[in-house]
Amino acid sequence: MAIGFTPKSIEDFPLNDLSQEQFLVIANETAIKMKWDVSYISDSGLIAYTNKGMFSWNAEIRINIENGIANIKSSSTGSEMIDWGKNKKNIANFISTFNELRSTFTAEELAAKYLNLKETNISNEEDVLKLPPPTTTEQISDFFSIFKPTKGYFITPLLIDANILIFILMAISGVNILMPDSESLLKWGANFRPMTLEGQWWRLLTNCFLHIGIFHILMNMYALLYIGVLLEPHLGKTRFISAYLLTGIAASVTSLWWHDLTISAGASGAIFGMYGVFLAMLTSNLIEKKSRKALLASIAFFVGYNLLNGIKGGIDNSAHIGGLVCGLIIGYAFIPSLKKPEINSLKFTTIALLTVLILVSSFAVYKNIPNDIGTYDTKMKGFFSMESMALQVFKLPKDAPKDKLIYGLKDEGIYYWNENIKLIDEVEKLELPDVIHERNKKLKQYCQLRINSYELICKGIEKDTDEYKDQIEDYNQQIEKIINEISGEQKSK
Repeated sequence: MAIGFTPKSIEDFPLNDLSQEQFLVIANETAIKMKWDVSYISDSGLIAYTNKGMFSWNAEIRINIENGIANIKSSSTGSEMIDWGKNKKNIANFISTFNELRSTFTAEELAAKYLNLKETNISNEEDVLKLPPPTTTEQISDFFSIFKPTKGYFITPLLIDANILIFILMAISGVNILMPDSESLLKWGANFRPMTLEGQWWRLLTNCFLHIGIFHILMNMYALLYIGVLLEPHLGKTRFISAYLLTGIAASVTSLWWHDLTISAGASGAIFGMYGVFLAMLTSNLIEKKSRKALLASIAFFVGYNLLNGIKGGIDNSAHIGGLVCGLIIGYAFIPSLKKPEINSLKFTTIALLTVLILVSSFAVYKNIPNDIGTYDTKMKGFFSMESMALQVFKLPKDAPKDKLIYGLKDEGIYYWNENIKLIDEVEKLELPDVIHERNKKLKQYCQLRINSYELICKGIEKDTDEYKDQIEDYNQQIEKIINEISGEQKSK
């Protein structure tokens, strides 16, 4: 099993008693029997390509003959990271077929075939098989082609470029490239129920272009590149970008519905959507039957592995599932127009209907998701406002009249602390995460301690005594402890 940006397998095959010309003839005959397309042939060897259809796994086979050894290299032509042993199998099948054919030719037949081959096929130009390996500059240039829009590969590089550009801008602005904090992600448009449901609906789309660290974006862009290379030439620009954006929104809405307090970001929901489109196409006769099994195995493995990996935590699996299901629906909806590419109106009608269906459905879900967290946040603004008013008494000058101090403590301070206790009792009726319920208990305890402290301060002022000083100090220590506990919880989120 080969792993890498371009998986490949290499094996040396000795010519033994065969001449270089004889080996070349048999190698060419072997390629023909295996139904490979021989694109280049010279005295140094040949280059051939498997031809199993656009949606099948294919490879380039390069045979270079030198010093009595044929170096056979099979390289994947797709963008998969793992070839599951297919390149090695290519070479094994070639050698097996070569050995079968070898015994069927006489030396005279091989000589005649070589002459015919030399006249019709062998290149007289500079032998590309003898050219030196590409320079670093050439390799870099080839790498950067990933990011350049071309015919049949136009939308995918633009999406990759957009994601990378946003990541770079985030890094320049000071966002941590390994583990960005929640505040930074929210600032740049991450999906978060309390904010998204409070009128910031645009987060459903912007979060699809944000990533939580450099490893997150690298993995997602690789997956997008792989599916884009396979799908975009078949779907075309309009279908591809429509499917990507619609599945991204559907994934975001699913995440919003599932999670109360999860900050969600990343292109994986939309990418899973594109894999869903591909899976739908693999179940139709759009793709040649012999190619479906290998592709289904490869795509099913990707989807299954990532869904199982998402169970570990820290991964928004709900977005993956939402995008995947939406992608399947879109994929099946695209099939009629893909079967009749000459009817342009059918393509655009399908896209329009899907857009209306998904956006209306998403809006309906969006409007019906309970936003108890948002309601809680609004109520808590009132809590902090009343807390501020209850603490105003401590801003009075030390020589303030007793009656003014007592009024500030009793009629304002204790009143607002009691109002805050009522507010906490009210928000406790909302559907809130356990962590917030625990926080509410501490806030209620905090208010009661404030009331107890205020009552003792009032008694001390009225009696003009310090006898309650130790009790008041004890209450203050308890209050400080609760404040520190609540502050610690907030920082850890």
